[in-house]
Amino acid sequence: MLTRTNAPTSRRWAPDPIPIWADSGRLEPMSIPSIVTDTVEFYLALADAEAPGLIEGLYLEGSVALGDFRPEAGDIDFVAVTAAPPDAAALATLERIHTQLRQQQRRPFFDGTYLTWNDLTAGPAAAIGRPFSHEGQLQAKSGAGPQTPVTWHTLAHHGVALRGPAIGDLDIWTDPAALAAWQNTNLENYWASGLSRAARLISKPGLGLLTDYGTVWTVTGIARLHYTLATGDITSKDGAGRHALHTFPDRWHRIINEALRLRRGDSRQTLYRNPLARRRDILAFGHMAIADAHNIYDNRSAPDVG
Repeated sequence: MLTRTNAPTSRRWAPDPIPIWADSGRLEPMSIPSIVTDTVEFYLALADAEAPGLIEGLYLEGSVALGDFRPEAGDIDFVAVTAAPPDAAALATLERIHTQLRQQQRRPFFDGTYLTWNDLTAGPAAAIGRPFSHEGQLQAKSGAGPQTPVTWHTLAHHGVALRGPAIGDLDIWTDPAALAAWQNTNLENYWASGLSRAARLISKPGLGLLTDYGTVWTVTGIARLHYTLATGDITSKDGAGRHALHTFPDRWHRIINEALRLRRGDSRQTLYRNPLARRRDILAFGHMAIADAHNIYDNRSAPDVG
């Protein structure tokens, strides 16, 4: 079995600085963290040793591409491109590759999806059922992969090319209306539904909002979708928190700053003495932000009259 010390050297790259959102919305350069480049090099070495030529393109999206990667809390999100959908033999090879990678490194997870060049052009509807990696494990038998407009839009506007043509040289599907519609539906089906379940304290979702993870996940998660509906772009968890501070009244700033403090690993004291009070603010903020995001979507989607 290959290890980091005996793996063949894959083609190395010199990535350009990738953008992060500054408070003003201005883009600033940020280098890809070494743990990401090390993981990608090991993955490509495994892939090239097991199945030369299978991985024709490799691109990063998610928190790394958005400049908000935190090894202790995030994943390395990728899109790998093959010439054709992997057959049974290729799937078995990919499963071995991800197993070896997971044995060498548990976290951060190397998670993403396997698409074809045609999939990049055609969009998520054409890529249903493609294999993907979740928490470091290849998922090839399930018909429901993480194929959403968010992946395509993040890749098109923020993606980092590590193997294959540059992002600007690819014909990547984007559809702002489809992205907005998906985000608006997700706000209701996932987030609003989750808040309703969490309203009952003595329940798994309800107790989850007492945790630091639940605080960050809920506040920044909903704010990210609000950001997209308001701007048409994709942002990170940290960027979503800053957007929320600029967008919503002071009444909500304590819970937003608490989520940002936790996301950034700030060791300063919590802004809440009572975790139940923090939980109440999470629920209230979530409902408020969802309603405002729906309003933005409805106003943009409404036909002009007169």
